[in-house]
Amino acid sequence: MIGHTLMKQTVIPGSLALALALTAGPGRAAEDIVRHPIPGSDFPISEAIEVPAGHATVYLSGFGPAVADPKAEKNTLAAFGDTRTQTASTLASIEAALKRQNLSLRDVVKMTVFLVGDPAKGGRMDFAGLMDAYRERFGTPSQPNLPVRSALQVAALANPGWLVEIEVTAIRP
Repeated sequence: MIGHTLMKQTVIPGSLALALALTAGPGRAAEDIVRHPIPGSDFPISEAIEVPAGHATVYLSGFGPAVADPKAEKNTLAAFGDTRTQTASTLASIEAALKRQNLSLRDVVKMTVFLVGDPAKGGRMDFAGLMDAYRERFGTPSQPNLPVRSALQVAALANPGWLVEIEVTAIRP
């Protein structure tokens, strides 16, 4: 018949099916993801990441910082702090959101960081401030998994006091 495909059904014995299910469970999935380091570099991001078929992808919306100084004028840089402070706060919010999805920072495979130019830095993004907070959560002995990442300077973000907004993509183990 044209356009008809014959499919062969394979029956797996119960004990083998159970063994396959156990080895494909949550503990194994994270190990299946391949993170390729940047050759000859200790910079804490991956050059590339391979995610095998069968893994769910979870996209988190952009997160901004929490108010660092509630006494400061609302929606100002003074209220949210410098880039380092804002990055640390934003990553904490992302970590909490991942936890609500039964994930962690270990499951992050892609990160996009939007930085507004810091007036204290002549209007240039504070990449060092970003990296100070980032290195506290990524590339550590307790959390060695490094995402691929882009960081770019933008003209403005939704809140005029924000210097940082971060989106992440995670893979469900």
